[in-house]
Amino acid sequence: MKQFLPLHLRRGNDAEAVAEQYLVQQGLSFIKRNYNCKAGEIDLIMQDTDILVFVEVRYRSNPAFGSAAESITAKKIQRLRKTAEHYLQSHHRHAHLYKRFDVIAITARPANQETLWIKDAF
Repeated sequence: MKQFLPLHLRRGNDAEAVAEQYLVQQGLSFIKRNYNCKAGEIDLIMQDTDILVFVEVRYRSNPAFGSAAESITAKKIQRLRKTAEHYLQSHHRHAHLYKRFDVIAITARPANQETLWIKDAF
């Protein structure tokens, strides 16, 4: 039986798929999507040569209340860092890599969709 997802979750999943495809086209390698632990969730984990990249994907269908990039709070950043620490403690094979936090911000516009890649965002 197919499970129904609310619109906001479908949009989030679609945005993560767009971000993953975009980053792969830019030369990054996919490692994991939606890593969860008690501390929080990391949308995408990718590898950029010798850098392990933790990616937060943000989507805004209506930029009237700010862009997707502007929606990241200090509390969200703190949760992402704690979740990344948890990932690293349980996945030792990535310990030798440099680490980076990126943001893919997708903002819907009337005529198109804008995708912004912010490397080393925080």
